[in-house]
Amino acid sequence: MKLIQRPALFAIATLAFLSVSAKADNQIPVRVVVITAFQGGADDDPTKGEFGNWVLNLPLPQTIPFPQGYHHLRYNPELQVLGIVTGQGKSHAAASIMGLGMDQRFDLSKAYWVVAGIAGVNPNEASVASTAWAKFVVDGDLSYQLDARQIPKGWSTGYVPSGRSRPYEKPYQPFDSNGVQQVYRLNASLADWAFSLTEHTRLPDDSNLQKVRSGYLTYPMAIRPPFVLEGDDLAADTFWLGDLLNTRAEKWISYWTVKQGSFVMSEFEDAGIGQALQFLSQVGRADQHRLLVLRSASDYTVQPDGQTPAEFLEGEVSGALSGFRESLNDVYEVGSIVVKKLSSDWNIDADQIPSPAVVPPSPTATEN
Repeated sequence: MKLIQRPALFAIATLAFLSVSAKADNQIPVRVVVITAFQGGADDDPTKGEFGNWVLNLPLPQTIPFPQGYHHLRYNPELQVLGIVTGQGKSHAAASIMGLGMDQRFDLSKAYWVVAGIAGVNPNEASVASTAWAKFVVDGDLSYQLDARQIPKGWSTGYVPSGRSRPYEKPYQPFDSNGVQQVYRLNASLADWAFSLTEHTRLPDDSNLQKVRSGYLTYPMAIRPPFVLEGDDLAADTFWLGDLLNTRAEKWISYWTVKQGSFVMSEFEDAGIGQALQFLSQVGRADQHRLLVLRSASDYTVQPDGQTPAEFLEGEVSGALSGFRESLNDVYEVGSIVVKKLSSDWNIDADQIPSPAVVPPSPTATEN
């Protein structure tokens, strides 16, 4: 919904914006930007999208109009935390983050950017509702592709890296080869810090998650109760699924990161966000080294035992995201620990990016 087309709501949003800043020429200070992709209902409804828990529980009480982006912004003036809904997919995400980054109302020069979204999870690495901090985001769309019915004998996939003529052909290529950014290497030390702060967070288990896990008895990691881990993202605008494409995702990330990364989460937006922050960093409007990517698993990327990928797809289309609500809650519970910590320690974190060596025990983390 575009608020600029809704006069009454836009007027309310404008008044809220004016309450944030007494003078129009004063920039709004931002310590952390929370990045979400979608919100299907009211901003403060935690059951309808990734934004709801942040607005309701952090909270983000003030509304700021954002006509150059997908959705209005929300802000907490005490914590100096700004929330954005980018819209789904890489194009929405890149455009929204660029729009925010170039907005002169905000001082984002030292802001941390925390992606807090849901994703599909690789059952070889984690279970539904588990939550992962990434060190690599790999673009899953930038490639050559042959129709599956015409793949040469001996090929494991029809996806071929740009600049090569066979799947996973060596030598390895730079992360920014072929005129595109194929891989975004995140700040590993910052990711390790966030993980060390949250790794013992208790993620609730319930009968729904147990039922979903029962379809994955042949995957040892998939049958664990939800947990926090570190693992990397494949960003693609195609909602893919099935065991063969899952193997492709594992090999794709391994290939492009030269075996440094491991495929855990499948999502739409993070390559677009990474590209926007890279460009904004080049003009001093953001610091790409302050990006954290947190994804929580709403469903598996592989069909359950006894189903075909097509049967699994039918369930997905009918709205059967298996751990949807749990993953929305978990990404907030884990992400908010880090967001609050960055805000409360701003006297240090403004000028020094935190690292694991200086992490004090977190009173909000609960041992399993």
